Amino acid sequence: MTSSRGSWGAVPSPVPPVPPPPTGGPLRFAIVGSGWRATFFWRMAHLVPDRFEVTGVVSRSAERGAEVTARWGVPTYRTLDDLLAAGRPELVVVSVPWAVTPGATVALVEAGVPVLAETPPAPDRDALWELWARVGSSGLVQVAEHSPFLPEHQARAALLHDGVVGDVSQVQVSSTHQHHAVAVIRRMLAAGAGAGAGARAARTGPPFDPFSPVTVVARRFEAPLLDPRSRAGWTGDTAPKQARTVLAMLDLGGGRSALHDFTDNQWRNPLRVDRLVLRGSHGEVTNDRVARWVDPRTVVTSPIVRTQGGVGQDMDGFDLAHLAFEGRVVYRNRFDGARLADDDIAVAELLDRSRAWVRDEGPPPYPLADGAQDHLVAMAIEEAVATGAPVTTPRAPWSP
Repeated sequence: MTSSRGSWGAVPSPVPPVPPPPTGGPLRFAIVGSGWRATFFWRMAHLVPDRFEVTGVVSRSAERGAEVTARWGVPTYRTLDDLLAAGRPELVVVSVPWAVTPGATVALVEAGVPVLAETPPAPDRDALWELWARVGSSGLVQVAEHSPFLPEHQARAALLHDGVVGDVSQVQVSSTHQHHAVAVIRRMLAAGAGAGAGARAARTGPPFDPFSPVTVVARRFEAPLLDPRSRAGWTGDTAPKQARTVLAMLDLGGGRSALHDFTDNQWRNPLRVDRLVLRGSHGEVTNDRVARWVDPRTVVTSPIVRTQGGVGQDMDGFDLAHLAFEGRVVYRNRFDGARLADDDIAVAELLDRSRAWVRDEGPPPYPLADGAQDHLVAMAIEEAVATGAPVTTPRAPWSP
């Protein structure tokens, strides 16, 4: 099995290659936990059964286990030992509260089972250090950070790797929070840290170190905002409430920076539109528009075009086909026919890359070192907000 210690900075291409079609049947994985996040993984097995199969679920009580079996159609167990005794899965997804994740991860690694641990892999800095000391060298732990695998992010990363906007020095993210936002920032900077094959602009900046100390300055602001939707659906609210916004500036070294902008419930509030800006030496990407230098007298702006089935007279069903830029496909949905939302596509992508990894058919999809670094920087943002002072992350033990 490919080691999990390698990171984007150590991989020849920071944009992971697309795994081949499954060999040896669907990925047989189990789940520890039965909460809301666990349903994302079970749903992929339900919707894409040719690629994924859930072999069992560990739940806390017999009553909850009966509910899961009735709803998901899979056996449940009270302990990890019971789960593994019933049949060894290829991979176990650990989807439990933050404080419980390290213990379950260590137990599985000690049993020699590959792990895909939900984010973050440990709740705080001390727990991250201890987790790395116990399992970091095992090569058995990946992190279930799916945000960079969203189709639009994959398309943007492909353009950055091709050098379309040159050497990328700044990322601005306003869509998600904490370690998820940091994951997008680090992935985009890694993708744009050098021109790939056939790149249109040569790399000019220093090498990007994805584990370098990060200095954070952050503030929290409050302002009225209507909140029309929640996880449960439309709220019926008609009056604004005070909502908190975190603005954080990150200095990632080597002239690279990031702006993190997140408002309470921004994932679901349609009154706050997602925004991603990627600034390079020869242009920038702003959401789905790319402005780039062509020659000394020419700058062009081109869109990233989404082709979606099931619109208008298209009777083949609502499904993402691909994303294209200037006539070439930069992302293709390999799960078409499953009718997946973008977020589900990202989860399916993570699982499929995990399948390739456990079968030695592809690189590790999201190494523990990267998931731990994401959370370390996210905690620095929270500390900077709480103290009002700049915070710099230490050089962590998982740094190569």
